[in-house]
Amino acid sequence: MPADLAVIGLGHLGLPLAQAAVTAGIDTVGYDPDPRPYAELRAGRSPVEGTLTASEIRRMLSGGFRPTTNAAELGRIRTAVICSPTPLGPDRTIDLTALGDAARALAARLRPHTTVLLESAVPPGTTENVLRPLLEEGSGLVAGRDFHLACSPSRLDPGNRTHVLANTPKVIGGLTPACTESAAAFYGRLTDKVVRARGPREAEMTKVLETNFRHVNIALVNEMAVLCHDLGVDLWDVIRCAETKPFGFHPFRPGPGVGGHGVPVDPGFLPYSTRTPGHPLRMVSLAQEINDRMPSYVIQRCATLLNEHGKSVRGARVLLLGVTYKPDSADQEAAPAREIATRLMDMGAQIGYHDPHVLDWRVRERPVPRADSLYEAAAAADLTVLLQQHRTYDLQGLAVKAQLLLDTRGATPAGAAHRL
Repeated sequence: MPADLAVIGLGHLGLPLAQAAVTAGIDTVGYDPDPRPYAELRAGRSPVEGTLTASEIRRMLSGGFRPTTNAAELGRIRTAVICSPTPLGPDRTIDLTALGDAARALAARLRPHTTVLLESAVPPGTTENVLRPLLEEGSGLVAGRDFHLACSPSRLDPGNRTHVLANTPKVIGGLTPACTESAAAFYGRLTDKVVRARGPREAEMTKVLETNFRHVNIALVNEMAVLCHDLGVDLWDVIRCAETKPFGFHPFRPGPGVGGHGVPVDPGFLPYSTRTPGHPLRMVSLAQEINDRMPSYVIQRCATLLNEHGKSVRGARVLLLGVTYKPDSADQEAAPAREIATRLMDMGAQIGYHDPHVLDWRVRERPVPRADSLYEAAAAADLTVLLQQHRTYDLQGLAVKAQLLLDTRGATPAGAAHRL
């Protein structure tokens, strides 16, 4: 059956997009070569934690959404949006394997006049230097002449109910002006505002700038957290005061590390382009180094606090609260909790955890005991570490019950806990 839209990749990007499309009345098929998402969706469950609820999935299915593992469905659509995962590889460069597989599957069935859009987080130049050749070689068609090609990087914030796709401006950069307008016509059905970039590279670089802005500023406050602790200064009060300035300041807050799907990208090193300028963004590299050190700093603070109370890390019972990368979400992508748990286990600590959104958590493929009663577990633990401030946590009550509480988010009342 023909469809208006194919969403390729049913993960944290593709599922919300498909939901928005179905809600807007767009006949939508969701393609993923992995059979697991298909099976989960057909059973009325979300294949990705922290994206859609079971009731939302059921409404999508009743609204006509059709998940499939059959690539032949891609030959009968008007618009294709590639939302394939682009994780960091072992060498910390973005892995475009899934994107390439998606492009080849689509190219073999690409028809003239189709609009192809890329939402995956990619380095600048990917749309033109990677996606375009794969589509043209596999289809025999020419981008910008026979089919439309554009990049519109996702700005979705998992778990954010205030800023959703409909009220978040969509940046679009097409290979040609006609490509941009075709993309704008599609996204205009889903969002209140479309922002036209000069081209695909400008759209891709917008995502790079937004992500690097976040990481660099978090790195700054993370360094400030270490400095303020050494000087006996309450950084959280400093931030409270600084954010009253009506211009020239935007508040960021420190934490145990930086998680999330958006990773900082240094466009000075692009593996597929021989024309790379070779000018790395030194501030981005330094920011990543600083943020990568935060789990170690948390471990150092844990060891110091235990030592000050006459206890060793070895044999200590440590309770970790909140193992997701952001509050009130089940998404664990790149959350620092796993590295912190691993390091504590290596030092001989007995680790337990509590998270209202994560019912099963594993470190090194081994299950970590989950606390059934939060207050009882905090009272029994030698050290409780707040890693994520979920809304359901009564931090005032927790501070009273816990023997020793380290708050890495500055969420507890002043004086109620040891802050990062």
